[in-house]
Amino acid sequence: MPEDSRIRDEICKVGASLFDRGLTAGSSGNISVRLEDGGWLMTPTNVSLGALDPARLSRLDATGRLMSGDTPTKEAFLHLSMYGERKDAAAVVHLHSSHATAVSILRDVDPNDVLPALTAYYIMRVGRLPLVPYFAPGDPDLAHAVRALASTHHAVLLANHGPVVAGTSLANAQYATEELEETAKLFLMLQNQALRLLTPEQIADLRHRFNLS
Repeated sequence: MPEDSRIRDEICKVGASLFDRGLTAGSSGNISVRLEDGGWLMTPTNVSLGALDPARLSRLDATGRLMSGDTPTKEAFLHLSMYGERKDAAAVVHLHSSHATAVSILRDVDPNDVLPALTAYYIMRVGRLPLVPYFAPGDPDLAHAVRALASTHHAVLLANHGPVVAGTSLANAQYATEELEETAKLFLMLQNQALRLLTPEQIADLRHRFNLS
């Protein structure tokens, strides 16, 4: 199977999995993959991740110009902001998943690291999660805000919006996004409870053990 066809099928498979499990609703959420020629495949605008057509995915060249397929997601600039700062990023997943979005609306979270260290797997897959201030959808300043954090964080949480996560593969981006959502769910379940968080020493051990940045 040609590489382009394989990637198209993979994007559609991941999109359907996310939609079927309730991690995205309606036409929200978008996925992209970086291609070997420097361009990208992206999910189109106003299309449910549960009903993607491989042949209609948006094919962009290295400058971000649409080459074929439907018009790309209106949030393509979020993806390009991550790719521009992260040369290791092979894919980006952006969702409006319920629990992560709920956390992004809380008033008193730490904007430098929104979720606490509840589990080792969260540290391993997500690490530190900064909060990007609120901007209206499509505001170019949102791209600048994401770009300012992307070089040092592969995952960010957009205030009153949802997560944007880059990965070294589409699978890694998907798994990190899912781990973020599950940790947000745990965090909300444990509100007003006494927590036993991972200690700084335990976090440092994980970072050393798994060569995490």
